[in-house]
Amino acid sequence: MINIGEVLETNEMVEKENLDVRTITIGISLLDCIDSDLQKLNAKIYNKITTVAKDLVKVGNEIESNYCIPIVNKRISVTPIALVGGAACKSPEDFATIADTMDRAAKQVGVNLIGGYSALVSKGMTKADEMLIRSIPMALHRTERVCSSVNLASTKTGINMDAVKLMGEIILEVAEISKENDSADCMKLVVFCNAPDDNPFMAGAFHGVTETDAVINVGVSGPGVVLRAVEKVKGESFEVLCETIKKTAFKVTRVGQLVAKEASRMLNIPFGIVDLSLAPTPAVGDSVADILCSIGLEYAGAPGTTAALAMLNDQVKKGGVMASSYVGGLSGAFIPVSEDQGMINAVEAGAINLEKLEAMTCVCSVGLDMIAIPGDTPATTISGMIADEMALGMVNQKTTAARLIPAIGKKVGDQVEFGGLFGYAPIMPVNPFSCADFINRGGRIPAPIHSFKN
Repeated sequence: MINIGEVLETNEMVEKENLDVRTITIGISLLDCIDSDLQKLNAKIYNKITTVAKDLVKVGNEIESNYCIPIVNKRISVTPIALVGGAACKSPEDFATIADTMDRAAKQVGVNLIGGYSALVSKGMTKADEMLIRSIPMALHRTERVCSSVNLASTKTGINMDAVKLMGEIILEVAEISKENDSADCMKLVVFCNAPDDNPFMAGAFHGVTETDAVINVGVSGPGVVLRAVEKVKGESFEVLCETIKKTAFKVTRVGQLVAKEASRMLNIPFGIVDLSLAPTPAVGDSVADILCSIGLEYAGAPGTTAALAMLNDQVKKGGVMASSYVGGLSGAFIPVSEDQGMINAVEAGAINLEKLEAMTCVCSVGLDMIAIPGDTPATTISGMIADEMALGMVNQKTTAARLIPAIGKKVGDQVEFGGLFGYAPIMPVNPFSCADFINRGGRIPAPIHSFKN
């Protein structure tokens, strides 16, 4: 039972502390759309998406109105397209037609983004996987709402270094083809280790093959709420700080649970998970970096940052799992550079660099996220950065990712402007020493010994 006190408290979090539901995402299985005829396949995909998701935006708007809770995005995720298109697609161009179809369907139902233009290649690549990966630059450039992800590694299988090398090249191609727009297409592409099947956040959302035919996943976001709570206990012990974060995360997750249950009921689609990630925005007061500063750091990146982030992440998860039986996705603190004004300030002050960000990814939810680097960075260097993130995820048995933006024509000291939720980003310096011989070896890095737990 929700009492009036909880309603008033939620309203205050919305009005004063930037609480929002970042997304309602419908996951849709396209396995029943598989066909060897490309035209028929595209027709089936369009019909399935526009049928299942036809009321998503309307329902999201009704929930916003009824509960006065902002829902920033309505999104769709689908079965990884490399699996769906393998029988029909004979070339990268064939796969790109499926991206066109996804984009048309997303526009028809009015959602902000659609994810699942994806391949799962942690152990090896099929011909279909490789064709989809090679189609990513053209697919992202000629669509508006399609997002792409590739899972390159897992704790159980190791790291597919052939795919890591290829993705370094593909990311540069994506950057080059969109250089007139600050290489912005790279924002719609992410690579993973241990990608979750039920993640509602883009660009990494896809509908896993273990999921039911359709499912509702909700992502909540409350850095501003946590920041306000932490500010109230400045100078208190870690025990008090941890309890405060945990209780706040509980309240934020309950909001997500409410929205997810309502959306599930109104759409008659099963409820999947609540992802309680602290996903920042460029808005003042909606920053994970600012939470770290309020905990006691001069800037994010100062000594103690990794410990503070580890504590924050853990307490957020502890509070969330008490609020919902179905917490999933990524769940924890995001540390993107361009989407977090406090992180941008830390970069510009020289308090944080790529190496420190990499260390922080050992204890946060994602990885090297929304990081702009010089446009002349070699593909092998990008692959090396990806390989490092994949290794962290593989060894630590957690999800890690890299969403890198080599801004063509830009150098350290410049910045790129993306607008909206994506904000802007300073170009960060990259270690200039080569890893080309390492990346060019080819093959696969084996799974760590602790992965064998049968």
